[in-house]
Amino acid sequence: MILCLDAGNTRLKWGLWDGAGWREQGACAHVAIGELPRSLPVPPLQIVACNVAGARVAAQIEALAGALAVPLAWFRSSAAAGGVVNGYDNPAQLGADRWAALIGARALHAGAALVVMAGTATTIDVLDADGVFRGGLILPGLDLMRQALARNTAGLPEACGSYRATPTNTDDAIVSGALQATLGAIERMACRLANSDFLCLLSGGAAAALAPHLNLPLRQIDNLVLAGLVRSWHDNHNHHNHCA
Repeated sequence: MILCLDAGNTRLKWGLWDGAGWREQGACAHVAIGELPRSLPVPPLQIVACNVAGARVAAQIEALAGALAVPLAWFRSSAAAGGVVNGYDNPAQLGADRWAALIGARALHAGAALVVMAGTATTIDVLDADGVFRGGLILPGLDLMRQALARNTAGLPEACGSYRATPTNTDDAIVSGALQATLGAIERMACRLANSDFLCLLSGGAAAALAPHLNLPLRQIDNLVLAGLVRSWHDNHNHHNHCA
Protein backbone atom coordinates (compact mmCIF):
# COMPACT_ATOMS: atom_id res chain seq x y z
CA MET A 1 0.00 0.00 0.00
CA ILE A 2 1.66 3.22 -1.21
CA LEU A 3 0.62 6.68 -0.04
CA CYS A 4 1.17 9.21 -2.84
CA LEU A 5 1.28 12.89 -1.89
CA ASP A 6 1.06 15.89 -4.20
CA ALA A 7 1.80 19.04 -2.19
CA GLY A 8 0.74 21.94 -4.40
CA ASN A 9 0.79 25.66 -3.71
CA THR A 10 -2.68 25.68 -2.14
CA ARG A 11 -3.34 22.20 -0.71
CA LEU A 12 -2.15 18.62 -0.50
CA LYS A 13 -3.75 15.91 -2.64
CA TRP A 14 -3.27 12.30 -1.57
CA GLY A 15 -4.04 8.83 -2.83
CA LEU A 16 -3.64 5.37 -1.36
CA TRP A 17 -2.55 2.89 -4.06
CA ASP A 18 -3.03 -0.83 -3.40
CA GLY A 19 -1.11 -2.10 -6.43
CA ALA A 20 -4.15 -2.44 -8.70
CA GLY A 21 -5.97 0.86 -8.21
CA TRP A 22 -6.71 3.73 -5.87
CA ARG A 23 -8.08 2.52 -2.55
CA GLU A 24 -8.94 6.08 -1.61
CA GLN A 25 -8.11 9.67 -2.58
CA GLY A 26 -8.57 13.00 -0.89
CA ALA A 27 -7.22 16.49 -0.27
CA CYS A 28 -6.46 18.65 2.74
CA ALA A 29 -5.01 22.02 3.68
CA HIS A 30 -1.29 22.12 4.38
CA VAL A 31 -1.94 22.76 8.08
CA ALA A 32 -3.92 19.49 8.28
CA ILE A 33 -1.16 17.20 6.93
CA GLY A 34 -0.48 15.85 10.41
CA GLU A 35 -4.09 14.67 10.68
CA LEU A 36 -3.91 12.62 7.48
CA PRO A 37 -3.42 9.22 9.21
CA ARG A 38 -7.00 9.47 10.53
CA SER A 39 -8.29 9.57 6.93
CA LEU A 40 -6.44 6.45 5.81
CA PRO A 41 -8.42 3.19 5.85
CA VAL A 42 -5.18 1.22 6.27
CA PRO A 43 -1.62 2.35 7.02
CA PRO A 44 0.75 2.59 4.03
CA LEU A 45 4.04 0.74 3.63
CA GLN A 46 5.73 3.71 1.96
CA ILE A 47 5.15 7.36 1.05
CA VAL A 48 6.03 8.82 -2.36
CA ALA A 49 5.80 12.62 -2.31
CA CYS A 50 5.99 15.51 -4.75
CA ASN A 51 6.31 18.94 -3.14
CA VAL A 52 6.31 22.40 -4.75
CA ALA A 53 5.06 24.17 -1.61
CA GLY A 54 8.40 24.86 0.08
CA ALA A 55 10.47 23.76 3.06
CA ARG A 56 7.76 24.06 5.73
CA VAL A 57 5.45 21.65 3.92
CA ALA A 58 8.39 19.32 3.22
CA ALA A 59 9.07 19.21 6.97
CA GLN A 60 5.41 18.41 7.66
CA ILE A 61 5.55 15.51 5.18
CA GLU A 62 8.75 14.23 6.79
CA ALA A 63 7.05 14.41 10.18
CA LEU A 64 4.08 12.48 8.76
CA ALA A 65 6.40 9.72 7.51
CA GLY A 66 8.00 9.63 10.96
CA ALA A 67 4.62 9.38 12.69
CA LEU A 68 3.59 6.52 10.38
CA ALA A 69 7.05 4.94 10.71
CA VAL A 70 7.33 4.34 6.97
CA PRO A 71 10.03 5.26 4.43
CA LEU A 72 9.59 8.47 2.44
CA ALA A 73 10.74 8.79 -1.20
CA TRP A 74 10.85 12.31 -2.64
CA PHE A 75 9.91 12.52 -6.31
CA ARG A 76 12.13 14.92 -8.27
CA SER A 77 12.52 15.87 -11.90
CA SER A 78 15.04 13.89 -13.92
CA ALA A 79 16.30 13.58 -17.50
CA ALA A 80 13.98 10.67 -18.26
CA ALA A 81 11.40 8.56 -16.41
CA GLY A 82 8.18 6.66 -17.03
CA GLY A 83 8.64 6.63 -20.80
CA VAL A 84 9.09 10.43 -20.94
CA VAL A 85 12.24 12.32 -21.98
CA ASN A 86 12.67 15.71 -20.31
CA GLY A 87 13.40 18.35 -22.94
CA TYR A 88 13.90 21.20 -20.46
CA ASP A 89 17.20 23.12 -20.83
CA ASN A 90 18.00 22.05 -17.26
CA PRO A 91 15.85 18.97 -16.53
CA ALA A 92 16.27 19.34 -12.76
CA GLN A 93 14.72 22.83 -12.94
CA LEU A 94 11.36 21.55 -14.20
CA GLY A 95 8.76 21.63 -11.43
CA ALA A 96 8.35 18.17 -9.92
CA ASP A 97 4.56 18.42 -10.23
CA ARG A 98 4.79 19.19 -13.96
CA TRP A 99 7.19 16.27 -14.43
CA ALA A 100 4.88 13.90 -12.53
CA ALA A 101 1.90 15.11 -14.59
CA LEU A 102 3.80 14.41 -17.83
CA ILE A 103 4.65 10.88 -16.65
CA GLY A 104 1.03 10.37 -15.59
CA ALA A 105 -0.15 11.59 -19.00
CA ARG A 106 2.15 9.15 -20.79
CA ALA A 107 0.87 6.29 -18.62
CA LEU A 108 -2.73 7.14 -19.54
CA HIS A 109 -2.23 8.00 -23.22
CA ALA A 110 0.48 6.58 -25.47
CA GLY A 111 0.29 9.30 -28.15
CA ALA A 112 0.98 13.01 -28.31
CA ALA A 113 -0.59 15.03 -25.50
CA LEU A 114 -1.17 18.57 -24.33
CA VAL A 115 -0.90 18.34 -20.55
CA VAL A 116 -2.77 21.13 -18.75
CA MET A 117 -2.59 21.54 -14.97
CA ALA A 118 -5.04 24.22 -13.86
CA GLY A 119 -4.30 25.07 -10.25
CA THR A 120 -2.87 28.10 -8.45
CA ALA A 121 -0.81 28.46 -11.62
CA THR A 122 -1.79 27.01 -14.98
CA THR A 123 0.83 24.98 -16.86
CA ILE A 124 0.42 23.91 -20.48
CA ASP A 125 2.98 21.34 -21.60
CA VAL A 126 3.61 19.70 -24.98
CA LEU A 127 4.39 15.98 -25.01
CA ASP A 128 5.06 14.53 -28.46
CA ALA A 129 4.11 11.07 -29.74
CA ASP A 130 7.59 9.73 -28.91
CA GLY A 131 7.21 10.74 -25.26
CA VAL A 132 9.52 13.77 -25.49
CA PHE A 133 8.51 16.79 -23.42
CA ARG A 134 9.03 19.69 -25.83
CA GLY A 135 8.38 22.56 -23.43
CA GLY A 136 5.44 24.50 -22.13
CA LEU A 137 3.91 27.58 -20.55
CA ILE A 138 3.33 28.79 -17.00
CA LEU A 139 0.68 31.44 -16.42
CA PRO A 140 -1.33 32.66 -13.43
CA GLY A 141 -4.29 30.47 -12.54
CA LEU A 142 -7.84 31.77 -12.90
CA ASP A 143 -8.07 32.86 -9.26
CA LEU A 144 -4.64 34.56 -9.37
CA MET A 145 -5.66 36.56 -12.44
CA ARG A 146 -8.81 37.80 -10.71
CA GLN A 147 -6.91 38.57 -7.49
CA ALA A 148 -4.20 40.47 -9.36
CA LEU A 149 -6.80 42.78 -10.93
CA ALA A 150 -8.46 43.39 -7.56
CA ARG A 151 -5.12 44.09 -5.82
CA ASN A 152 -3.50 46.27 -8.45
CA THR A 153 -6.36 48.45 -9.69
CA ALA A 154 -8.33 51.09 -7.83
CA GLY A 155 -11.77 50.41 -9.20
CA LEU A 156 -11.97 46.69 -10.02
CA PRO A 157 -13.44 44.17 -7.57
CA GLU A 158 -12.30 40.61 -6.80
CA ALA A 159 -14.81 39.29 -9.27
CA CYS A 160 -17.53 36.76 -8.53
CA GLY A 161 -19.07 36.85 -11.97
CA SER A 162 -19.88 34.23 -14.59
CA TYR A 163 -18.49 33.40 -17.98
CA ARG A 164 -20.13 35.30 -20.83
CA ALA A 165 -19.09 35.41 -24.49
CA THR A 166 -19.51 39.21 -24.51
CA PRO A 167 -19.74 40.37 -20.89
CA THR A 168 -21.78 43.46 -20.08
CA ASN A 169 -20.81 43.95 -16.42
CA THR A 170 -17.44 44.24 -14.68
CA ASP A 171 -17.55 41.03 -12.62
CA ASP A 172 -18.43 38.94 -15.67
CA ALA A 173 -15.80 40.79 -17.73
CA ILE A 174 -13.03 39.88 -15.26
CA VAL A 175 -14.06 36.23 -14.87
CA SER A 176 -14.51 35.82 -18.61
CA GLY A 177 -11.22 37.58 -19.35
CA ALA A 178 -9.26 35.23 -17.12
CA LEU A 179 -10.98 32.24 -18.67
CA GLN A 180 -10.54 33.43 -22.25
CA ALA A 181 -6.86 34.23 -21.69
CA THR A 182 -6.25 30.71 -20.39
CA LEU A 183 -8.32 29.04 -23.09
CA GLY A 184 -6.47 31.04 -25.73
CA ALA A 185 -3.08 29.93 -24.38
CA ILE A 186 -4.23 26.28 -24.34
CA GLU A 187 -5.56 26.46 -27.89
CA ARG A 188 -2.43 28.20 -29.22
CA MET A 189 -0.23 25.48 -27.69
CA ALA A 190 -2.55 22.83 -29.14
CA CYS A 191 -1.62 24.17 -32.59
CA ARG A 192 1.89 22.76 -31.95
CA LEU A 193 0.32 19.29 -32.03
CA ALA A 194 -2.21 19.95 -34.79
CA ASN A 195 -0.63 17.45 -37.20
CA SER A 196 -0.75 14.59 -34.69
CA ASP A 197 -3.51 12.50 -33.16
CA PHE A 198 -3.17 14.27 -29.82
CA LEU A 199 -5.24 14.36 -26.65
CA CYS A 200 -5.56 17.23 -24.18
CA LEU A 201 -5.25 15.89 -20.63
CA LEU A 202 -6.69 18.40 -18.18
CA SER A 203 -6.30 18.28 -14.39
CA GLY A 204 -6.34 20.57 -11.36
CA GLY A 205 -8.85 22.52 -9.33
CA ALA A 206 -9.90 24.81 -12.21
CA ALA A 207 -10.20 22.01 -14.79
CA ALA A 208 -14.00 21.93 -14.50
CA ALA A 209 -14.22 25.65 -15.34
CA LEU A 210 -12.10 25.25 -18.47
CA ALA A 211 -13.33 21.93 -19.87
CA PRO A 212 -16.75 23.03 -21.22
CA HIS A 213 -15.13 25.75 -23.36
CA LEU A 214 -12.33 23.71 -24.95
CA ASN A 215 -12.98 22.49 -28.47
CA LEU A 216 -10.18 19.92 -28.34
CA PRO A 217 -10.01 16.13 -27.94
CA LEU A 218 -10.14 16.18 -24.16
CA ARG A 219 -9.88 13.93 -21.14
CA GLN A 220 -10.33 15.37 -17.67
CA ILE A 221 -8.26 13.58 -15.00
CA ASP A 222 -8.84 14.13 -11.28
CA ASN A 223 -5.27 13.67 -10.01
CA LEU A 224 -2.77 13.50 -12.85
CA VAL A 225 0.23 14.13 -10.58
CA LEU A 226 -0.72 11.16 -8.39
CA ALA A 227 -0.94 8.98 -11.52
CA GLY A 228 2.62 10.02 -12.38
CA LEU A 229 3.88 9.27 -8.89
CA VAL A 230 2.44 5.75 -9.06
CA ARG A 231 3.93 5.13 -12.51
CA SER A 232 7.34 6.36 -11.36
CA TRP A 233 7.21 4.25 -8.21
CA HIS A 234 6.25 1.13 -10.20
CA ASP A 235 9.11 1.68 -12.66
CA ASN A 236 11.65 2.12 -9.84
CA HIS A 237 10.27 -0.83 -7.88
CA ASN A 238 10.36 -3.14 -10.91
CA HIS A 239 13.85 -1.93 -11.83
CA HIS A 240 15.18 -2.67 -8.32
CA ASN A 241 13.53 -6.08 -8.30
CA HIS A 242 15.00 -6.86 -11.73
CA CYS A 243 18.47 -5.73 -10.61
CA ALA A 244 18.17 -7.75 -7.41
